[in-house]
Amino acid sequence: MFDLGVQELIVIFAVALIVFGPKKLPELAKAMGKGMAELRRSLQGVKEQIDEEMQDIENPVKEELKEVTEDLPKFDNIAGLDDIDIFDEKTDTDGDKTVEKEKEIKKSETDKGEKGVDG
Repeated sequence: MFDLGVQELIVIFAVALIVFGPKKLPELAKAMGKGMAELRRSLQGVKEQIDEEMQDIENPVKEELKEVTEDLPKFDNIAGLDDIDIFDEKTDTDGDKTVEKEKEIKKSETDKGEKGVDG
């Protein structure tokens, strides 16, 4: 967890021995052990609670997704949607050539900007 080596542990033990003394050190270690165990139990309880809440959220979403994917084949060719190319960049659903128009507008704006700088 903290990646402490043997040398670091010896230094920590020596400092604790000097600060707390040989009589208090066993009591201190016991109290720290109990505190760490209580902390682990508390964290485990919180983790279990979070996992339970996540399952409560995920299960309905997964069920709804499953229902939707099962219904997809039913809507395979509604109103001739297979005839429309939704990835056609030159036209939108109305048949307007919006992308080409946008390019022309940008080009004319750029040309006007260049004429203003030059003229």
